[in-house]
Amino acid sequence: MSSTLLEVTRAGHEEIERLERLIVKDLQNEPASSKDRLFQSHRVRNMIDTITITTEKLIDIYEDKDNARKDEIAALGGQTATGTNVFSAFYDRLKEIREYHRKHQAARVVDANEEYEELLKEELRIEFRGEEAFGRYLDLHELYNEYINSKFGEHIEYSAYVEVFSEPQKIPRKLKLTRQYREYLENLLEYLIYFFERTEPLQDLDRIFTKLATDFEEQWANGMVEGWENESQENGNVPTQHAAIDLDYYSTVEEVMEVGPEMLKEALAALGLKTGGTVQQRAERLFLTKHTPLEQLDQKHFAKGSRRSEQNGTPAAPKEADSSKEIALLEAKLRKICELLYETIVRTKENIEKKQALTYEEMEAEREEEEVQADTESDDEEQQIYNPLKLPMGWDGKPIPYWLYKLHGLGQEFKCEICGNHSYWGRRAFERHFKEWRHQHGMRCLGIPNTKNFNEITSIKEAKVLWERIQERQGLNKWRPDLEEEYEDKEGNIYNKKTYTDLQRQGLI
Repeated sequence: MSSTLLEVTRAGHEEIERLERLIVKDLQNEPASSKDRLFQSHRVRNMIDTITITTEKLIDIYEDKDNARKDEIAALGGQTATGTNVFSAFYDRLKEIREYHRKHQAARVVDANEEYEELLKEELRIEFRGEEAFGRYLDLHELYNEYINSKFGEHIEYSAYVEVFSEPQKIPRKLKLTRQYREYLENLLEYLIYFFERTEPLQDLDRIFTKLATDFEEQWANGMVEGWENESQENGNVPTQHAAIDLDYYSTVEEVMEVGPEMLKEALAALGLKTGGTVQQRAERLFLTKHTPLEQLDQKHFAKGSRRSEQNGTPAAPKEADSSKEIALLEAKLRKICELLYETIVRTKENIEKKQALTYEEMEAEREEEEVQADTESDDEEQQIYNPLKLPMGWDGKPIPYWLYKLHGLGQEFKCEICGNHSYWGRRAFERHFKEWRHQHGMRCLGIPNTKNFNEITSIKEAKVLWERIQERQGLNKWRPDLEEEYEDKEGNIYNKKTYTDLQRQGLI
């Protein structure tokens, strides 16, 4: 109804202002429990979504593509096409507004306290699995089964999987290019995103991933992506084993056969050719490439699904490179969301270890106790816990015994300059922090790999000095296979790799 367009605009602005005031009022109330905090976050998220939708409608009205708003404003001033006077237009307009409010009762102006007060007490229905304990723990059992039954996975315990699932860089790169690994990575990322959206609804994950993708493009171009260093060079200019078999030194197939079946197989695989058959068939297939460019070879010589597009006689693998880049981006997203869910991952690991030490009867008793505590959680948290010594809280929400506090040395403070002078209480927490995200991030900012050599080092100056020494030592003791790897001929003579290869190409060995 175009004649009520201004009334719709007014109602939209009023709704936005009400929801904004309601958000402020809701956030001013301190939640009594973690469950109440989760309900509050989802209520605010829903109100923000409503504001966004209403704002988009208002933008469409203000753009006025059909000139309906312009015509309605003109009608308010009595400028009508029928020549109606100002007073008649005014009463016609008043009649239309009354008719509009009669049909749309929800659009009436009412007190916000009457209409929206119930929203502050609303407990939204948020779906969580039983293992997730209303967002406290992760449930990775399905992904764990997928991991241990895959080629790239290991047969490890569930508790160990919770520690390593966020470290995809430990998986060999050749196993990452499989479809099975890609599907596993997508399923893992999908679950973590879904869990994060349920537990942290006020976080803008799209904005975080957009910034991550921008940084990733720059790192990928420079070959600095963790676990995929210099990937573009490996895909673009692959010297491979074919460089060791320089066909210019061989004039017949029989001479190529002397290289050996394994070397022939690797050289053929590097070019995307079939690697099967006898030694003579492999040598003949490889010898074809001496006088015939790869793009002119018959397709029957290429392995199924591995024939590559050729440019200027150099094999290129754009599809493989694109696949590597997509998988690397998925891994970068996985590492980022694991950083955001770090505390939840730690709680999950501790919960698994605690369950492993309980019998079935104890687990059932604990479950019943949690159900009872869930009903009286807010009342219990309102009661002040007597803790004059300010001891840390245990898993049951009560202060740990003093003897345990002294046993673990929790009164001893350790500071780490690399972590931004963050304090760690107790020797165990201090030793554990060298593998945690905060210390790893600090070492990454310094440009130093976080290896065992830097354990117990908390000073930035000491870390830099040690890193310089390690680099100097690596420069002196760097392994040079061309000069130091030894080869023996049939007569027992010892050569280094370079000399042995040169003699073999010349047919002297």
